[in-house]
Amino acid sequence: MSIKNCKLGRNVKIPHPDLVNLYGCEIGSGSFIGPFVEITRGVIIGKNCRIQSHSFICGGVIIGNDVFIGHGVMFTNDKHPKANNKNWIMEKTIIGNDSSIGSNSTILPVRIGKNVLIGAGTVVTKDIPDNTIIYNNLEKREKPHG
Repeated sequence: MSIKNCKLGRNVKIPHPDLVNLYGCEIGSGSFIGPFVEITRGVIIGKNCRIQSHSFICGGVIIGNDVFIGHGVMFTNDKHPKANNKNWIMEKTIIGNDSSIGSNSTILPVRIGKNVLIGAGTVVTKDIPDNTIIYNNLEKREKPHG
């Protein structure tokens, strides 16, 4: 595993650099990257984020500041995958500031608002507005943090 062609902000913490695969991404100051994480080309991660172990963040993902990504979170950049799609276009996922995504969630290309809480194991298939809690694919609108 390796770290190649990445732009790392000040005080980015990667306790096990030999156990991550990071290439062509940008990680903001004060962020933490756990072991067995893969972050691919074109991903932008904001300041003071925490990416827990075994998560995969693919191209087209933009993560705001102060975002928590739990263990084993999977991002995708294609809602209609095909093995031989010559017209493939990368779809984007944008996550607003101060949001949290629980462990083992799967995030399809969507927009996730600010201050959103996504419960563990949730599959996110559509946009989520600011100040929303979503779990087991059910939505509850309220301010999730404090």
